[in-house]
Amino acid sequence: MVVGDFAIDVDTVVVGGGPGGYVAAIRAAQLGQKVVLVEREKVGGVCLNVGCIPSKALISSSHRFQEAQDSEEMGVTVENVKLDFSKVQSFKDSVVQKLVGGVESLLKGNKVEVVHGEAYFSSNNSIKVAQENSSQTYEFKNAIIATGSRPIEIPGFKFGKRIIDSTGALNLEEKPEKLVVIGGGYIGTELGTAYANFGTQVTILEGTKDILGGFEKNMTQLVKRNLKKKDVDVVTQAMAKSAEETENGVVITYEDKKGDAHTIEADYVLVTVGRRPNTDEIGLEQIGVKMTDRGIIEVDKQSRTSVENIYAIGDIVPGLQLAHKASYEGKVAAEAIAGEKSEVDYIGMPAVCFTEPELASVGYNETQAKEEGLDYVTGRFPFAANGRALGLNKTDGFVKIVARKEDGLVIGAQIAGNGASDIISELSLAVETGMTLEDIALTIHAHPTLGEIPMEAAEAALGRPIHSM
Repeated sequence: MVVGDFAIDVDTVVVGGGPGGYVAAIRAAQLGQKVVLVEREKVGGVCLNVGCIPSKALISSSHRFQEAQDSEEMGVTVENVKLDFSKVQSFKDSVVQKLVGGVESLLKGNKVEVVHGEAYFSSNNSIKVAQENSSQTYEFKNAIIATGSRPIEIPGFKFGKRIIDSTGALNLEEKPEKLVVIGGGYIGTELGTAYANFGTQVTILEGTKDILGGFEKNMTQLVKRNLKKKDVDVVTQAMAKSAEETENGVVITYEDKKGDAHTIEADYVLVTVGRRPNTDEIGLEQIGVKMTDRGIIEVDKQSRTSVENIYAIGDIVPGLQLAHKASYEGKVAAEAIAGEKSEVDYIGMPAVCFTEPELASVGYNETQAKEEGLDYVTGRFPFAANGRALGLNKTDGFVKIVARKEDGLVIGAQIAGNGASDIISELSLAVETGMTLEDIALTIHAHPTLGEIPMEAAEAALGRPIHSM
């Protein structure tokens, strides 16, 4: 029986419950708005359920397994290290469940109504949410679209049992003996590294001249060196052509830079060549929301679309597809709806890759500063000269700070090394708040910590390093 559809009036509708949507919904509710959050599946979206969170749990488990086998130098020898992959998956799932439950509690505590179903815009003031046996219309004053993205499927590689996307790679029931990864970006390299730590024979096929194209070469060189130690075969300028599933595996055909064809047999092939915005089939064209040919929504500095009362955030708007970017934009959009003067400013937006070593960057790197014609200085300090890094036996990498020469204003920083994902926050704060090299150098950093490395890099940029020449 179909339930009658009587429109419900709300202040703000948020479409999509990922890291952008649920944050936007909570902030809007905090600012006094009556909010409905529409989510097709589970709150937390891709990031929490099948992306950032489960992948990092899997990566952490792979580190434990690898370190248990390789700590002789530190005086620890473990014999017969065993991998129970089902327990790895159980641990990963438990982390996800805890966080999903936490987000659900936060939404409830902030009086956000969560509705599960498929959303479709009927007009610029109404949306219909379809469920299995019913539908419900909501009349709204403002709406925030936060529908995220999905993996791109390439010709010759239709997703199936053996041809998988990142979600499939996170939910394998057993560790593959052989894995081919198509795409050497951050997702492919992270997951390829994790499975290599578990003992899988991994091949990465990348179409461009290098993997991890968003980072400087002196950073990616460290990652490639570690991949080589793990017997990961990285093939660049390789064009994936086709994949044929067999009873127990898959055969991948690719062409090298000379145009010669090669085949690889594997248990699975993981395709990570990018993500497509989820802006189709929700009625945006009908209400006049302007988009690019790729489905990216055009927005202003307050995340407002071409339709004045409709906002868009996250993977569906220009810029990097990052969970923390979506959350940031979600807060800005909710505050703009409430009449505040919030605007997006990406100058302090960090990017992180959980490879080995970890990579992180914020603001300008040296190449970009040079291309912009800026008069700059840099300071660099190696992990190998830091006491804490030596004690952890994690000495690969460095911190580099880029600053304006005239006044030492910090305009960017890059980190390759253990804990880069955590250390970058100090340097993001420095860029965001307009700190100088002096500010960082004069801040007392606890010893012995990895956190001292930015201080040492700042002193190097000032020309008066203590622990380096």
